[in-house]
Parts: sequence; C-alpha cells; structure tokens
Amino acid sequence: MASTDNGVDTKVDVTKDGSPAAGTAQDDLAGLEAGLDALDSVQVGRTPLRETLVRKVLPPVTAVALVLVVWQILVWAEVAPDYKLPSPSDVWAEVRQSWLQGTLLDYIWTSVSRGLMGFLLALAIGTPLGLLVARVRFVRAAIGPILSGLQSLPSVAWVPPAVIWLGLNDSMMYAVILLGAVPSVANGLVSGIDQIPPLFLRAGRTLGATGLHEARHIVMPAALPGYLAGLKQGWAFSWRSLMAAEIIATSPDLGIGLGQLLEHGRTNSSMSQVFLAIFLILIVGIAIDLLIFSPLERKVLRSRGLLVTR
Repeated sequence: MASTDNGVDTKVDVTKDGSPAAGTAQDDLAGLEAGLDALDSVQVGRTPLRETLVRKVLPPVTAVALVLVVWQILVWAEVAPDYKLPSPSDVWAEVRQSWLQGTLLDYIWTSVSRGLMGFLLALAIGTPLGLLVARVRFVRAAIGPILSGLQSLPSVAWVPPAVIWLGLNDSMMYAVILLGAVPSVANGLVSGIDQIPPLFLRAGRTLGATGLHEARHIVMPAALPGYLAGLKQGWAFSWRSLMAAEIIATSPDLGIGLGQLLEHGRTNSSMSQVFLAIFLILIVGIAIDLLIFSPLERKVLRSRGLLVTR
C-alpha cells in the first residue's frame, strides 16, 4: 500500500513480479474511458417551452414592467413638470398616433436599412484590413495605432466634415458609419488572430495551408470568437454613428429616421416624441443583438464546447 503526503491512501494490487493486477488495470482503463465519454457527450434534448419562457422571457418582461411602474410613480409624485417628464400613457399615445398615420414603421426602416447597409460595407472593408494588419508586421506598425485612435474617436466628430465633403445625402451617412465601425471590426479580428495558438498555424503550414488557404481554413475559423466580438462592437458603433449623423444632419431629402425623429421632438418641445425615439432606438439595438449576434455567438461557443448549459 502506498500513501501520499496529504493523507489520501491509494492502493494498487500487484502480482508477484511487481506488475499491476489485470483487474485493477482494466478498472482504471474503464474509468478513464467513461470520463472521456462524459466529456464528449453533448445534450441534444430540446429545452421545454415553459422553461424557456421562465428563464429567458420572464426576467426582461419583469424588468420592463418594473421600469414602467417606477416611471408612473415618478409622474404621480410630480418630480418634474409634464413637459419634462411625460407619462407612459402619453408616450403610448404618441406610438398609437404614429402607427395610425403609417409613419412608425417608416421611421424604423429608414434607420435600420441605413445601419445594416453601412455595417455590411464596414464588414467588407474591415475584415481584409484586419487580416492585413494582423499578418503583416510593417502594416501593423504603420496602421495599428491609427485604427486604435480612430476607434476611440467619437463618431459625432466625423459628421461636420462628412457634410462638407459629401453634402446632405445618404453617402454622408454611410461615410460616418464606416469611419465609426471599420476600426472596431478590424481591431476585433486582429485581437482574435493574436489569440490563435501558434501550434495551429504551424500545423496548417505543415499540411500545406499557406496564403489565402491559411487565412480561410486556419486563421478565420480559429479567430472566430474574437472576430464575432469585434462584429458586435462594430454594429454598436455603426448604430451610434448613424444616430449621431441623423440628429445633426437633417434634411427633407434624407427622410425621417429615428435620429431625425429625436431631433424633431427636441425642436417641437415634445418630450413624448423624444421618449418615443429613444425607446425605438433602444428596441432596435436590442432586437439586432437578440436576433443576429446572440444566436451566432451561441453557435460558435457550442461548436467549441464552451457553451455552459444549466
């Protein structure tokens, strides 16, 4: 019998010649195989609808209801005049009026279409730029600090020069979105590539993956988690840049998006319209994250065995 220093006894049966007993070795091997099988097993059962509602739908609904209750209490307590703090019913009346006039969906679609188009353009530019910065040392030394500086620059700063350069049109909106989102997409990909284990790259080169084949089959799949985080941040910057551009640059030729709606509420001293614009901007941002980025993130994490299910 062998004893360790921490007081835990480990018994190993041995034969006369000093080798482990056959039964003990087989038991240890069986235990090891069972442990590996447990690690490889993946739960494929579908989550019951009731459990999904309780865990994922009920908490945000409860939070929204709590906010509405507190909001109404503040209105009843008259902590601010009506023209500064409208009641939830006043905001709902603004929603109903916009819906009956047929303008509510137009507000949303004008901004969402611009935001998604600008984000796709940023994706097409930022992805190859990030690959180039991450894989070429000279380019990284020359452009890397500039990308980091552009990412920290408030996107609203690009609106005045974009208006002067391009005028009051959709091209100006897309330019502001690109200047705000491309650095985030590129830096996210650079961060993901930096976290790739060098062994992956050496193994890929050994198998003949070089150049574009290495980028497609080794680098991009391995850097996908970091790249996806950069995409989420890039969308956030796209949406914020667009709202800043719509608030500052208003023109009948641009139509009325959510940013213009917010500015119109300010100029008309209509706080109910201001609150409506704020809520719509928030709802669109949450919806894009829940419908696009969260499923993609779960799929990537699940494919790598990193998604913890409780």
